[in-house]
Amino acid sequence: MVILLKVLLVIASLGLIVTVLLQKGKSAGLSGAISGGAEHLFGKTKARGMDLVLARITVVLAAIFIVLTVIVAYVVKT
Repeated sequence: MVILLKVLLVIASLGLIVTVLLQKGKSAGLSGAISGGAEHLFGKTKARGMDLVLARITVVLAAIFIVLTVIVAYVVKT
C-alpha cells in the first residue's frame, strides 16, 4: 500500500513539474508588455486556450500532490 502511494506521488510530482515547465512566463519585462499588447490587439485565442488548459491541469495536479503527500505522511507515521 505504501509503495503504491509513493509511486502515485512520484507520478503526480513529475506531471506537476512538466506542466509548470510547459507554461509560458507571465512577466517578461518591457518586451512582454509590448508583445502582450500586440497579442491583445490581433487576438491570439489559441495560445490563450492552451495556457488555460495547462493552468487547470496544474491546479488539479497540485491538489492531487498535496492530498497524496498528506496521505503518505499519515500512513508512514502509523
